[in-house]
Amino acid sequence: MTPRGTTRLKIWLVIIGVFILGGATGVLLDGVYRLRASGNARPEMHNGNGHHAEEVIEHMKSDLNLSDDQVTQIRAILDQTRNDYRALRTEVRPRYDAVRQNARSKIRALLNAEQQRKFDAKVAEIDARRERDDK
Repeated sequence: MTPRGTTRLKIWLVIIGVFILGGATGVLLDGVYRLRASGNARPEMHNGNGHHAEEVIEHMKSDLNLSDDQVTQIRAILDQTRNDYRALRTEVRPRYDAVRQNARSKIRALLNAEQQRKFDAKVAEIDARRERDDK
């Protein structure tokens, strides 16, 4: 292999490595963000849509023999906590989006026109999935 061919191979390996590392980092950070944004590290305590919160309340009610007044107060606490987490997510989301967009821009700059087209389509697909998951 010629020195020029070796150099090109190394460049491509670096590009592929950066792309894979960026994707893996994005997935990891997104997972951490979603876990923290959900309000609790334990999935069974997740109350983003209200359904799981009711299950948690029912378990607490039976396990702890809660009075109706305690259930009402706990429900209010969980509702407020959910709203606080949503507000925090809204506040922090632009920072995550900026980091994600910066990485995408750097990766896109390395690609040729055809690769950019495919990359843009994949990014749009990922963003649409993320948007659906946030609802």
